[in-house]
Amino acid sequence: MDLTIHHSGTPHKLHLPDPTTATLQDLTTQIASTLHIPAENQKLLIAPKPGMQKPPFAATPLHTLIPIALDSPRLKITLFGTPTEAIAALNAQGESTKRQAEARAQALASQRQRQLKPTPTPRTGGIHTLSSSGNSSNNYTFHTLTPLPYLPNPNRSLQFLARLRDDPGIRAAMANHRFSVPLLTEMDPALHTTSESRTLGLNRNKGQAIELRLRTDAYDGYRDYRTIRKTLCHELAHCVHSDHDRAFWDLTARIEKEVERADWTRGGRRVDEGEFYNPGEWEGFQEGGGVVDEAGWTGGQFSLGGGRGGSVGGEVVEGRREMLARAAEERMRREKREDGDGDGRT
Repeated sequence: MDLTIHHSGTPHKLHLPDPTTATLQDLTTQIASTLHIPAENQKLLIAPKPGMQKPPFAATPLHTLIPIALDSPRLKITLFGTPTEAIAALNAQGESTKRQAEARAQALASQRQRQLKPTPTPRTGGIHTLSSSGNSSNNYTFHTLTPLPYLPNPNRSLQFLARLRDDPGIRAAMANHRFSVPLLTEMDPALHTTSESRTLGLNRNKGQAIELRLRTDAYDGYRDYRTIRKTLCHELAHCVHSDHDRAFWDLTARIEKEVERADWTRGGRRVDEGEFYNPGEWEGFQEGGGVVDEAGWTGGQFSLGGGRGGSVGGEVVEGRREMLARAAEERMRREKREDGDGDGRT
């Protein structure tokens, strides 16, 4: 007789040569040869009785184990188990995932070791950002572009870095200020994102290397180019000023206006000559847990301490709120002076 077995929502008919003498063990052997599921991986749910049957299966005759007729429409036997091929595929996939994770961890460890090693001094001007050797504009650029090889599509990151290096506005600003930076590289978002902050860029040792957050946090895309270029202007200002003080913001304002003015791909000069860079533009980002950067970083770790300031290299750095308050007072004083000059009053 034929006995129907349900597996993964699909009925399968198995033939029993002699239903009067067939045992539960015979049934599981028949399942193993037909559906390629080993007996040790099988579980049989027999309804209405006797319920769930698990290995090892006894040589109990089916007609004594099941209280109703084997051809009764009320009888339903459901098989739980995974075929041998599926198990092998899962094991292979698990091994592949493990190898990929180990390779990623090894690449990350190598990257960190390279970052900790001192950068060799270039022959054409050392690590100094303000180059004094020669007048060629070719010296005022990023001399090495390095994407992170263990992240997806490193070639696309390299193209993104090259676009920043060759940006007409960036090239003009770097030539104006005689900036020569040995290394421009991308930042791993996972290493600079916490539950409290997200860092957009880093400047090491006042221009030895600049890191930029190019990718989204999930590595599934790239951030807006103009926003990243704005962060780069911010980091270039750290080549001269480590702290976020008034001199730093003034230099950042000049660099951003120079970049916009010299960027012929965006239409050349601005119609108005008003102030382009506004430090307050970063306030909304920082209120949401962002960190523009960690000032002129010289090694170790540093983060802005929730508006209370922090320290780097043993020096106290002014907190964001104090800095913004002082900048607002300075703007108010400047506006009052301008009003007085305009109507003849003092």
